[in-house]
Amino acid sequence: MSEKTPLLSNQGGYGAQPQGGGYPPQGGYPPQGGYPGGGVQPQGGGYPGAYQGGGPPPAGAYQGGGPPPAGAYQGGGPPPAGAYQGGGPPPAGAYPPQGGAPPPAGSVPKYSGEMPDDDVMDDPNRGETQPTAPPLEKMDHIGGYNNIGFSAHLLPPPSYDEATKPQPPEERQAIQNVPTITEQDAREALLGYVAEHCCYGKGAAEDLRFTDLISTSAFHYTLESFGEGRSTCWAYEPYSGQPIDGPHNGPAPGPWDIQASPQTMFQNSEQNFEVPHTASVKPCHDCFATGYVRCHRCFGRGRVRCNHCHGSGHVTRYHNGEHRHERCHWCHGCGRRECYTCHGHGMVVCKTCAGLRNLKCYIKLTVKWTNHVNDHIVERTPLPDHLIRNVSGQIAFEETNVKVWPINHFHEREINEASVRLINNHQFPSERILMQRHRVRIVPVTQCMYKWKNTESDFFVYGFEHHCYAPNYPQTCCCGCSIL
Repeated sequence: MSEKTPLLSNQGGYGAQPQGGGYPPQGGYPPQGGYPGGGVQPQGGGYPGAYQGGGPPPAGAYQGGGPPPAGAYQGGGPPPAGAYQGGGPPPAGAYPPQGGAPPPAGSVPKYSGEMPDDDVMDDPNRGETQPTAPPLEKMDHIGGYNNIGFSAHLLPPPSYDEATKPQPPEERQAIQNVPTITEQDAREALLGYVAEHCCYGKGAAEDLRFTDLISTSAFHYTLESFGEGRSTCWAYEPYSGQPIDGPHNGPAPGPWDIQASPQTMFQNSEQNFEVPHTASVKPCHDCFATGYVRCHRCFGRGRVRCNHCHGSGHVTRYHNGEHRHERCHWCHGCGRRECYTCHGHGMVVCKTCAGLRNLKCYIKLTVKWTNHVNDHIVERTPLPDHLIRNVSGQIAFEETNVKVWPINHFHEREINEASVRLINNHQFPSERILMQRHRVRIVPVTQCMYKWKNTESDFFVYGFEHHCYAPNYPQTCCCGCSIL
């Protein structure tokens, strides 16, 4: 990346304008020491508003020999878009308000537009005006980033090199069996299950007699594809003097040429980057580079109707058996109150530029890493399949590679078929697959047959944690049930 050039220059008359036509956030023209004759212009010297820069005057600057007419643009720099530059008084609503330059930081201007005489009701819940994106036609043309807006635009990844596809291993690790549980393990699992249900009695779990323990295995195949997707869009933020890496530093790199790495593999994450050499400074479009917008609560009036007396200025009170009209103490009888949002100015700080008048516009690259997970469970008992997904088991097989090959050596044919189907379905055209991983877990499942009093039933113990599933537990006592 080439060295950044300064945005403003204080040599040779007035400073250079920021990239894209933006204005300096503070100060302006002429620069210190840049007046003719080498001296500093005295306070109030010369005609107010007359151009005094060391170089050629910007377009629209007042250059007359006498005092400028009311409303003539008197800013130190180039006038913002739409500023009144005529020789006579400005028309109603001309920018800047009151015919002057944008107000300095810290001062709140009065709203100068046409204002009706009526008041508005005070509504504290009235929503604020949300920032809006700059017009797309004002954005710079960046090579390789055409037809993008302020919403994310997905970018297809570069083509894969088939030569990097790994070959299937000649030998794979043999599948091993998992241990089974005993009657003591089954009884303890059932007692823990009963303790989690307040309406279950533990007598059945303590006294039941096991008639058979049928041990089986559930198989859980999981395929993970860790992909990287990239999208670009225009973004903006208030310009407070931060460095601007614009097209003058060189051409912008392509979206897939920017280096980005995930912090952890097989975990979802997202990072945002500023594309190098795409930044510029633009005048704020919402406030016309003034730093303030009309108050959303009073619509620029600076006052609202008193909601205590409903604008009448008096209230009716019942005192000593009589109804009396008294002056409203909230508005002191005028029926109006100062707007609490703008404090009577009618203008509030622009949320788009945070009152700084200019925006830094740039192309934002969003890199999103997504771990796509699909699985298949083989379980042939009445135990619900989804319970297998959340317990641990023995990892009988696991492979990690850029591109994995389907399993073809597992003794359960349904797992082999599921592996082929899921791998073929893991195609993501808008992402680049960085890594794939698949594994087979063997989860122990034991169907426990028992007899308690005159009841014969069963329950299931599954997983290395010995979770229990007993929907037909015989000793319950809630909602019309009774302990047997």
